Amino acid sequence: MIVRHYTYDSVTSALRRDDGPSPEDSTNRKLSLAIGDFDGVHLGHREVIARAVRTARALNLFSAVMTFHPHPRLVFGQREYARSLTPLGEKLRRFRELGVDLVLVVRFDEVFARLSAAAFVERILIPLAPDTVTVGFDFTFGFRAEATPDTLCSLASGRFAVEVVRPVYENGRKVSSSLIRECLRTGNVRAAASMLGRPYLLAGTVVRGDGRGRRIGFPTANLVPDEPYVVPAGGVYAVRATTPDGLRRIAVMNIGSRPTFVDGRTEGAESVLEVHILDFAGTLYGSRLIVEFEDYLREERRFPSAEELIRQIARDVKAAKSIVALD
Repeated sequence: MIVRHYTYDSVTSALRRDDGPSPEDSTNRKLSLAIGDFDGVHLGHREVIARAVRTARALNLFSAVMTFHPHPRLVFGQREYARSLTPLGEKLRRFRELGVDLVLVVRFDEVFARLSAAAFVERILIPLAPDTVTVGFDFTFGFRAEATPDTLCSLASGRFAVEVVRPVYENGRKVSSSLIRECLRTGNVRAAASMLGRPYLLAGTVVRGDGRGRRIGFPTANLVPDEPYVVPAGGVYAVRATTPDGLRRIAVMNIGSRPTFVDGRTEGAESVLEVHILDFAGTLYGSRLIVEFEDYLREERRFPSAEELIRQIARDVKAAKSIVALD
């Protein structure tokens, strides 16, 4: 999969390659292009991308995705979008799994946001010479999101075909990134997984903690996410952890402040992410760990003693064993 990064240059009124020209630019195959932010690469997004890939294979085109970074809503002042369901690195990995040939990552900034719908088509799409453009039913573009798929069809003027993908429903609800975010905010990782088509995950590097977990018989890996993921609500979760040896193991994850041992927290401080991996005795410091969320077990709470906490963790481990399935 080829990945190219672009910035809109207002002086030339065109996209500028940020990473320089490459031999792939000489390809003469036209594009089957899917366009969207695709945060989450959920079931609805996957249908849009899959449609573009199928069209490419049927017509001998290059399957391509145009996505935007950072999230447009962050540029418009919605700070919660500084964290993503699939940060850029994770998003690209998902695109690769879907068989995409080419990804165009367009920097979304205030200059790009001011493009009219007509300018987006004439200055961005037409120079790319797409054969087919595929978008979701709720796709919007242009200044203040003024344009819809109907507008795109009109502006295409026969120069490229437009395919519009209908909404995807799961358990009677329309799948959307906003709804998945809401599920994660309440700890409902099962509902999030049903809309993503896979367990929600985050990945990061294991750093040294204070060693309390080891001292009470439940050693934990302190995880620092390596990209700005949306972190689910505080609490205890049954998870699946992929260790550096490539094996997936049952684990219990605590997201929060460890109230049994810590009196109060600094306002605005990040939650601590601790993972107790079952049947693992190795050292993980400095290693990358991937955590997939299977189910919410309970809220984080203060216990009257370390002994009470130990008994509860043992119950959490038992629950995780009954929930998490390994391949």
